[in-house]
Amino acid sequence: MILTSVRPSIVLLLCAFSGLAWADGKTELGGHTKLRLIGQAYPADSLFKDRYGSTSLNGFADLRLKLEFRQSGWTFAGDYQLLALNGETISVPDDRRRLFDLSSTFSEGTESAVLHRLPRLWLGYSSERAVVRLGRQVLSWGNGLFYAPMDLVNPFDPTAVDTEYKTGDDMLYVQVVHQNGADVQGAHVVRRDTASGDVTSRFSTTAIKYHGFLGDGEFDLLVARHYDDPVAGMGGNLALGGASLSGDIVLTDTDSNTIVQATLNLSYSWIALEKNMTGSIEYHFNGFGQHASRYDPASLASNPDLLRRLGRGESFALGRHYVAGSILAELTPLWTVSPLLLLNVRDPSALLQLTTNYSISDNITVLASLSLPIGANGSEFGGPDSGIPGKFLSSDTSVFAQIAWYF
Repeated sequence: MILTSVRPSIVLLLCAFSGLAWADGKTELGGHTKLRLIGQAYPADSLFKDRYGSTSLNGFADLRLKLEFRQSGWTFAGDYQLLALNGETISVPDDRRRLFDLSSTFSEGTESAVLHRLPRLWLGYSSERAVVRLGRQVLSWGNGLFYAPMDLVNPFDPTAVDTEYKTGDDMLYVQVVHQNGADVQGAHVVRRDTASGDVTSRFSTTAIKYHGFLGDGEFDLLVARHYDDPVAGMGGNLALGGASLSGDIVLTDTDSNTIVQATLNLSYSWIALEKNMTGSIEYHFNGFGQHASRYDPASLASNPDLLRRLGRGESFALGRHYVAGSILAELTPLWTVSPLLLLNVRDPSALLQLTTNYSISDNITVLASLSLPIGANGSEFGGPDSGIPGKFLSSDTSVFAQIAWYF
């Protein structure tokens, strides 16, 4: 049972507030079931082909139950997730870096795993001007559309197809709202050293962000200490005619130098052929690109998931200058299609992704995508050099298909 890996104090807290809410509170219960297939092809000169063959296929089954109690300003939220994974390149989630171990594995083999976990578990109190939450929760900051330098804790990969749920982290979150609508948010994320298992400030994140208004626009100011590095940032958004202009700039003071990351994007909505359309374009500069050598090629070869994330939302990108653009077309009220292009300007190389979302009914949706990397050998999307002569860390066309049922 999952309770064997959950700290006793958390279990007691869950029981206490569950009883309180059942006695005189509002209870919401829901969830979903998702079935997903991901197919990946590899070119002849790919190091991944030597390990997985010409193609790999991964399957996922995901059951999530969502429970929320609210009473007199108090909220207790907890999600239960049951996961089954099968395939050559699966990555089994765990809680080694988090404060609490809220995951438990039923079975795990070389190409399959079944586990369950509590991806959300937090207690909060809200008043008219303040919010306090403690426990496993998510945090999303910044004004980036595809790249998110201000989203320090757990940014999405810009190529992620299903972005409905972020992975939670164990943190204290506080928000204070001023009379004019401006607010101050603060968060402290506690993490463990995965090698020793010890809680240490070297791996924690402490951040404060102020969100205010200036004329017709809004702005953010950020100060933080992230993995023992001081961080400062600013960003904002404003209306530009019928469009929206947004951006962030973040400075990280490392042991060797100060690293700059910046994002600037423009979004515009219009009607074409009687269809609702939204277009977005974004420029992203990642100063961490020069440190890509910190990744050992052998470790990349054994972890294609890590390779896919490099340069697309995480520190130590393979490149420095990126341009991303997408158009969301609402073909019908129930069917959308969205092409996305991610371009590494300096390589140059790119990733072209076509995503479609169709609602079969009020509670059943189908999500699918086709991704095609473009670029020469040695480029980021074409496949970085593996360090082995004639072999590259390259992938070919990939397909994503998912059906979800909500209840």
